[in-house]
This record gives sequence, C-alpha cells and structure tokens, in this order.
Amino acid sequence: MPEADPPAEETRRVREVLAEAVSALGGQERPGQVQMAEAVADALRERQHLLVQAGTGTGKSLAYLVPSLLHGDRVVIATATLALQHQLVERDLPRLVEAVGGHDDVDPSYAVLKGRSNYACLHRIREGVPDDQGTLVDVPAGSLGAEVLAMREWAEGEATSRGTGERDNAPRHTDRVWRQVSVSARECLGKARCPFGEECFAELAKDRAADSQLVVTNHSLLAIDAVEGIPMIPDYDVVVVDEAHEVVSRITQAATDELSASEVERAARRAQRHVDGDEANDLDDAAGALGDALSALAPGRLDSLPGDLGDALVLVRDAARACVGAMPKDKDADADAGRAQAKAMVQEVFDHADRMAADLATDVLWRNDRDPARGGPQLCVAPLQVWGPMRDKLLAEKTVVFTSATLMLGGDFTAVATSVGLKPTERVTAPEVPGPDLPASDRGPGGTDGGDRADGGDGGQDPQPWRGLDVGSPFDYGKQAILYLARHLPPPGRDGLGSAQLDEITDLVDAAQGRTLGLFSSRRAAETAAEEVRRRLPHLTTLAQGDAQLAELGRQFVEDPHTCLFGTLSLWQGLDVPGETCQLVIIDRIPFPRPDDPLMSARQRAVDQAGGNGFMQVAATHAALLLAQGSGRLIRTTEDRGVVAVLDPRLATARYGGFLKASLPPMWATQDAQVVRQALTRLATPNAP
Repeated sequence: MPEADPPAEETRRVREVLAEAVSALGGQERPGQVQMAEAVADALRERQHLLVQAGTGTGKSLAYLVPSLLHGDRVVIATATLALQHQLVERDLPRLVEAVGGHDDVDPSYAVLKGRSNYACLHRIREGVPDDQGTLVDVPAGSLGAEVLAMREWAEGEATSRGTGERDNAPRHTDRVWRQVSVSARECLGKARCPFGEECFAELAKDRAADSQLVVTNHSLLAIDAVEGIPMIPDYDVVVVDEAHEVVSRITQAATDELSASEVERAARRAQRHVDGDEANDLDDAAGALGDALSALAPGRLDSLPGDLGDALVLVRDAARACVGAMPKDKDADADAGRAQAKAMVQEVFDHADRMAADLATDVLWRNDRDPARGGPQLCVAPLQVWGPMRDKLLAEKTVVFTSATLMLGGDFTAVATSVGLKPTERVTAPEVPGPDLPASDRGPGGTDGGDRADGGDGGQDPQPWRGLDVGSPFDYGKQAILYLARHLPPPGRDGLGSAQLDEITDLVDAAQGRTLGLFSSRRAAETAAEEVRRRLPHLTTLAQGDAQLAELGRQFVEDPHTCLFGTLSLWQGLDVPGETCQLVIIDRIPFPRPDDPLMSARQRAVDQAGGNGFMQVAATHAALLLAQGSGRLIRTTEDRGVVAVLDPRLATARYGGFLKASLPPMWATQDAQVVRQALTRLATPNAP
C-alpha cells in the first residue's frame, strides 16, 4: 500500500482540526475559511510568502490560527490594533484551545508580548525615579500625584495576584500618569541588575512567550525585532501579519524619530545630577540653538538641511555624546535608576540628532508645528520607504503570511505586494492584469527597478516567491449594498463642504432616519455636517467626533438607530457596528493624502523620479485603501443592508476612478439619487405599507 503523501496528509489534518473547532464553537463551515487555512498550511510548509485577502465574515482568525497551532515551530501573530489583539487573546484563542487542545499534535500554548513601556515597572514604582515634578509628597484628591499613587496600588495588586501588569488592563489614566509608573527599554536596568527582576512584568511576559507555540504581538514590536534587528521576540521562523493593510504605516511609525528643544532641555536637566563637569550645561545651550533654528523655519518638509539647523543638530549631537561619556560607567553606578534613565534620555537625543544631522537621502525630514504648551516646534524624520528593509530583514529571514479584508487594490495584489517588498515577477502564479494607470512593466517595489533601491540597500536580490489568494466573502454585496456615486455634485473644494454637499447629506440622512456613519476628510467637515444636520433634522441624534470619547460615541450610536455619527480617520477603520445601527455610510471626498503631507509627498516624488507614476502608486493607492476600509464599515453580517454614498464626483468621472472603484467591495452602483433615497426609506421602515 503506498505511503500517504505528507502534504496531502497535512492538508487533511488542517481541515479536520478546523472543522472540529468550527463545530465546537457553534459555527458553520465556510469555503473561504477552509481555502485560506489550507493555503496558510501550504505556505508554512513550503516556506513561501502568502498574501491572502479574506473578506469580513470569512473567519480568517481561525483560518490562520489552526495551521499555526499545527506548525512545528513557533509562530508570531502580529496585529495593528489592540481590538484585534484582545479578540485573539480573550476570545478566539481560548475557545480554539478548549475545542482542539487535547490533540497530541496541537500545542495549545500562547502568550501576548508587547514593548517594555506597555508594562508597569516595579523598580520605578517601589524605589522611584525623580521626575520633573520631584517626589510625590503632597497628593490632594484629583491631583496628578493621587492618580500616580492609585496606579502604583494597581500595579502592586497585579504583582501580588501574578497579573500581567499591562497598560491595557490598568484603570483609566493619561499618558503623563503612565510615564510615572513605566520605563522605556533604554531606561530599564535589565533583569540581572534590577532587584525586582524576578517579578518584572515585562520579563515574565518574555518568559511566557519563550514557552509558547503562538506569540501574539503588534506590528510595531515586529518592526523593532525583525526590521531594526533589536531582539524583542523569542526565536521564530513564521509571522502571520493580520490587518496587513496597516503594516507599512505601522513600520514607518516605528522608524520615525522626533526631536525638539524642550526634549533636549529635559534630558540636560536629568543629566545635570549625574555629571561633574559642564557637559549638561553644554547640552542645554545646544537645546537653545536648536530651538532658535526651528523657530526660524516654516512647518513642512525640508528637502535639504538648512545651515543653521544643521549646525544646531551637530551641537546637540556632540553635546549629547559628551554628556553620555561623562556619566559613570561602572556597573554599580548603572544600577542607579535615576542615572540609567538620564543616560537613556541623553542617548536617545544623541541618536536622533545624529540621524537628522546625517541628512540621508533615504530619510524624509520635516518641521512639525506644535503648541508651545506641548513643547513647541518639533523636527521629525522618517524613512522614505520601508519595502527595502522589510524585504532584506523580514522576508529574507522569515516566512510571512499577510492577511486582511483589504489587500487587492485596483483589483490585484500589486500595490500591496510591492509596498511590503515583494516583486510582481516573483509571484508563483500568473499575476492579475494591472489596474488602471499602474505600470505593467517589471518594476520593483516603490516604482524602481529591482536593483535600483531608493533606500540604499541591495534590493534583496535573493528571490522571494509568493502567492496571492482572494478567498472572497460570505456576503452578497451586489444584493446587500448600493454604491451611490453622486456625479451631479460639484468637485470638493478647499473651503470644505458647500451647500450642495450639505443638502445631499441632509436628504440622505433624512431618508435613512439616522442610522448614518459619516466619514469625513477633516474634523472641520465633520463638524460642519453635524451642525447642519442638527439644525435641519432636530428629531435625530447627531454626534460628532470630539463630543465624547470614541468608545462612548460608539455605544450611543449602537443603542439608538435614529442616530448619526460623524468623524474622521479613526472611524474609517476602527468601528464595527453590524445591524440596523448603520445603514448609510457617507464619504465626503476621495481620501487622497494632503498635498503638504511631508512623507507622502516625498514618496510620490521619489516614484516620479524613478520613472513610475507617483500619483497612482502613492496617492491613489492610499486613497483606495481608505475607501475600501471606509466602505467596509457598512456590511458586517449576512443580514446587513445599506448604502455607501460617495459625494465626490471624481469617483465617477476621473480616469483613476476605475482603479478606486475596483478596490471596493462589488456593490451595486448607481448615480440616481432618487433610487438611493427610496432604498434608504424602505430599509428604515421595513413594515410600512
């Protein structure tokens, strides 16, 4: 009798365990979920990268968790949002382990791992580090000191009960309060030198991760570990990147540095207590020079480093280096928490100033305007591209599964694949036809030829084979949703919403009797629309972002269907409101990046200079992703019905409109306002004669 084919046997086992898990959880088999689970198992076995688009409702979490539990080596699951991380750890994984954890070939162990500053620090809590306010002695009720003491009591309770000490589990607090009970990785004394190292929440989390089959973390920590090369996660060879449409943005954020005169001054004050010479005073003087140079500049991107700013950065860099060198280097001195924190702060100032002063072609530098109360003008630096480091340091070392409900932009995987460092010619199966205006030639990620790296690397010459798979959605978008293209409206202007757009919004909201999520390009537009709807439709409840915390606004929106919620970017991607609560999604304009956005404009120019189409590959891709995410707020279950109304006529008239529409769910499209209003009226009054 012939031996069983190992890949076939593995596929059978994945199907079997998945079916058992779905049955135990009271669900039904979904073909897309099975197809995705098999593809993930194949990718892990063949060490081949995978991009898999799985629409809302597919059950993609189980589809990658089951093959990950069956994989022989540790798998890292990286998410973009805390909401998904909580869903995995608090709901999906416990239920999955309970369902299938008894099998000999299933390792049910899992752990959560975050950056060190996400955990309370027992050393800082128990022995303290002098801060800018001094020792907490007088603590009247409601003061910062009282809040810090309450947070310390919570942390001690966590230590006693063997809790995690994670910030997400702490009582409500501000960033300022949390800084008084936590430290950064630089400030940490280290387990060996800390008297509380054996109890350390962060170290215990690392220990749990080292003993687990699955490690759930976030995109930022993955970037620090894999891309920046700073060991943060126990050894692993496979990564599943969920919410992968966000990964480029999150890795960019993790690699962005900021510097201001106030931050340099603060570091100088901390160092003053730990150096005997004038080094701290010199650093404070350099802070003044930096402040003067920044004040003389207008906000925006700096295409070249101005002489005065360059000189100031060199002063800061050299003074910081001297200050670090003047601090005691013996181990006993480093065990002083105040000195360790001061040294870490000054070292960070040095690192940032050194990077900014280098004025690298691979970086984008800009001056950011901030309120004086928040520290005044700020200098920022971010990588021009991240696809090169991702290719060289993540894809070359690990097997990566990228998954999201939104990976196919313009109808194919090209835009997302190239943004993370994969080349179209490396795709194992024939690629789809490129979308409108996207180059069909074999251009490497970022719009450059494979060996012409915009970020200075070698282009990752080792081939990185990958597959792209769209497992579809359980939703029938053609019957459940209408895409309304308001072609008759005037193009959006710089002055915000005009009377025609406000009339359209009011008519649509009136027909829907509330039940509206408004996604706007600016806070001003959202507030203007909210004011108009409140004035003309006072019988409805209209909420605007900023009226309360987002969680509270979401609760009110869900509780009363005759409610509208208008807001900006955080609503485009972070709100899940199934049912009759949301039957109308209004998008005021195509969400192109602002022309003065320093990083996006620099990336667009770099693609143009490399011979690509910067507008399509940067601006239109950015807009397509947000449009797809925003439209995805409407249909969350098989029972949902509604309308996505885009009030920007360019979606119907511009040449790039085809690319954008191809990025959206396949809704039934119309330009007839009367048809749309009638549909909304029927949804709002289903039992009317």
